[in-house]
Amino acid sequence: MLTSPAAASAASSDAAARPDSVAASLSPEMLRRFDVPGPRYTSYPTADRFVEAFGAADYLCALRQRAEGATVGGTSPLSLYVHIPFCESVCYYCACNKVITRHHSRAAEYLRALHAEIDLHVKALGTPQAVTQVHLGGGSPTFLSDEELAELMQRLGAAFRIVPGAEVSIEVDPRTVSAERLAALRAMGFNRISFGIQDFDPEVQKAVHRVQSFESVRDLILDARRLGFESINADLIYGLPRQTPASFARTVSQVSELRPDRIALYAYAHLPQRFKPQRRIDPADLPPPEHRVAMLSGAIAGFLGHGYAYIGMDHFALAGDALAAAKRQGRLHRNFQGYSTQPDCDLIGLGVSAIGRMGATYSQNAKTLPEYYDAIAQGQFPVVRGLALTRDDLLRRAVIMAIMCQGRLEFESVELAYLVNLREYFRTELAELQRFADEGLVVVEPDAVQVTAQGWFFVRAIAMVFDRHLRADQVRERFSRII
Repeated sequence: MLTSPAAASAASSDAAARPDSVAASLSPEMLRRFDVPGPRYTSYPTADRFVEAFGAADYLCALRQRAEGATVGGTSPLSLYVHIPFCESVCYYCACNKVITRHHSRAAEYLRALHAEIDLHVKALGTPQAVTQVHLGGGSPTFLSDEELAELMQRLGAAFRIVPGAEVSIEVDPRTVSAERLAALRAMGFNRISFGIQDFDPEVQKAVHRVQSFESVRDLILDARRLGFESINADLIYGLPRQTPASFARTVSQVSELRPDRIALYAYAHLPQRFKPQRRIDPADLPPPEHRVAMLSGAIAGFLGHGYAYIGMDHFALAGDALAAAKRQGRLHRNFQGYSTQPDCDLIGLGVSAIGRMGATYSQNAKTLPEYYDAIAQGQFPVVRGLALTRDDLLRRAVIMAIMCQGRLEFESVELAYLVNLREYFRTELAELQRFADEGLVVVEPDAVQVTAQGWFFVRAIAMVFDRHLRADQVRERFSRII
């Protein structure tokens, strides 16, 4: 299916004008064909492809190459991710690496290990590295006391050069903070905050063991805005037990009233064989596929009606937010935290299970505290697996990220960067795109691939066509579904 660039652009623009009506038009037949399990592509290759053959010595080599300016973009700024695994109570839907405990004294040992891991990076990198993005996730980072969080931030500030205007963000469980705690976080330098809401319906909250009132979250968001946080994000999940299209529409309306700058809307993936807490959810309580589609369609219509821009896949932002501007200007990027305005850069992951990217490598730390502590005690990086990317991996990463972030793959720019003929290299993949083109999800131009407005709802499925690892094995049970 060959269409002129002008015609493709016009078709895409017409459809993009009403993404709510596009979502409503998704048919059960289309879902059966394209709603398949797939990666979220916060990286390529995805983390399930990491191998134990890549270890601490390989990671140290990658760090030293960066220190010597030999990595891809070796002098570019860094991003930092710090994983705090502790939570006081379990949320049944959660698939994060976490440790459930009410013993806050456990944080002290963890912080000592984190500080030692930071010191290992300082030794390997030498000159303090410029950092433009810091993110604390978990678990619940606010499990730590204000004093512990301040100590951690001071240690990061001493080890790295956090540049003026850097994005410094933290994930917050609303049940663990107050106005006073938010003020303390702001004083530590956090300028972005993400509240885990998931759903405001009381019955849904009981079913997932996460009860928090609308009023309490509303007050915290008002406090965060008063304190001058530059960006406020709200996380929501659809597909949870006891959710209905009507109940979730109420949550969408309530969240819209709160006016967070960004909204992350995730589809719940029920994988009890992998995540033990999910075994406490009764499958009979889960909404059927047609209700999940209705929730997604209703959420898109609701957020658009309240002035939010649809960024793609799982993100919305107010029109004046930097993420919305990046979408309009074709400057979106994707990293392990999802869509971002930050250009591709190296990422240091600190803490148990944390994932990093250094040059043309990925790495992941030990997933259990005993393994993590043991490596640190021996003065070693706690990296237990990772991947050194091949030329093919780098090429496919560029293609997949162009589709996921810009919704458009321009052949010429990729061909110049990797010295390949894309039509020849991806002959099989481009032929496979025809089935998406026949459904109006993509337009294959002579020198580009354009994702249509309806195609955005299946952008993962489109990107999966270019995933060599998925083509080699069709085992996809480890992933969530598209919708």
